[in-house]
Amino acid sequence: MLDQARRSLFDHYLGISRLLAGQLDFNSIIRSVASEIMQIIPHEHMDVCIKQLDDKFHIAYESGMESEWSKHPPALLTGSPIRSLLSGEVDFLLSGNASADPRFHFKGAFSSPILTLGLQSRVHVPLKVHGDIIGALSCSSRQRDLYTMQDVVDARAVADLLAPYFYAIRASEQAKRSAIEEAEANAREEGLRLGALRLTQELEAERQRIGMDLHDQTLADITRLTRRIERLSHVPDLSGEMLEPVVRSLHTCMHDLRQIIEEAKPSILQLFGLVQAIETYLDRSIRDSGTTIEWAIVDETQGVVDALEETVVIALFRIVQEAVNNAIRHAQADKITVRLSIDDGPVVIEISDDGIGMPVGEHHTGRGVDNMKTRARLISASFEIGRGMQAGTRIRVTLPYEKELVDGRSDRRG
Repeated sequence: MLDQARRSLFDHYLGISRLLAGQLDFNSIIRSVASEIMQIIPHEHMDVCIKQLDDKFHIAYESGMESEWSKHPPALLTGSPIRSLLSGEVDFLLSGNASADPRFHFKGAFSSPILTLGLQSRVHVPLKVHGDIIGALSCSSRQRDLYTMQDVVDARAVADLLAPYFYAIRASEQAKRSAIEEAEANAREEGLRLGALRLTQELEAERQRIGMDLHDQTLADITRLTRRIERLSHVPDLSGEMLEPVVRSLHTCMHDLRQIIEEAKPSILQLFGLVQAIETYLDRSIRDSGTTIEWAIVDETQGVVDALEETVVIALFRIVQEAVNNAIRHAQADKITVRLSIDDGPVVIEISDDGIGMPVGEHHTGRGVDNMKTRARLISASFEIGRGMQAGTRIRVTLPYEKELVDGRSDRRG
């Protein structure tokens, strides 16, 4: 009779080994072997928790009744009800009344599923590979005092079968994550390289545009003025009326030159900061457009943006500049709002309008949008563009900022 029982037990162990073959993830392994383990250790709930390689977190995988343990993201080992087992302080845990067992219930313990599922009897053994604990196998029942030391022995035998497979799967998943992270890092680096190249090309095009503006407009005006002044120098009895057109032309020329310089590098940005520069640009751009668009700028950053590096501030200003130009030219908007805020650390700039907006699902591309995306990427900021909450278009730039921040608000309207 004893030999028959041992033979039956051996068959179940053999069945577990056979079912493990070809399984490629933790959940598949648990589901495939659950019925065989049930024949060895009767249970209503079984779970396997696997320690992460940092030895600080673990992930649970369940069979039978589901609980918050498996739905939870990687959890700290310090909050595990079986932390003493996972840390190697004890070699096993055996309880006949888990709902009242203080070993499972301590300050910070994630033990609520024990009470929710009404688990009473519990047996826990470590999963070991080369002497290192990589996780734990747990079986539980709603019946009190169900398990004995023999169940501990049987659970250890099952754990010894499972541990090498779990170890291999953990190593495989870690290698996969490392490969994905490396690929993403390479993609980001390549994206930045291409972005920097596109931005360099745009800067060169901007330089050429400024050169043409100076040559075709300002320098041509100065040349005409020089010739007129030369002619006037030979006129006897030169009067103020004769000089008035020259003075007007000089003022126009100076205004145009200032405009070109301002567009190349806005001096107000250096003198008064980002918020004031945006406010001035909004006011001037809308007035120059001849429209009656209402505008608002809301600053909730408590001056944080003034502490940013100059290159970052210039990039943010250029993004706002492009977004405002697009809203004025294409959105048919009645109002444009620029909001600067602090969202639990990052600095966030939103440019929104109530115009015609963009079709849902449209892939937003174009030279202006690409430039904004590139500028955001080069300062390690995220860039989003889409429809506003009710209508129009919303552009959101999120810039990581680690300094501790305090919310504040100022509201300026035009």
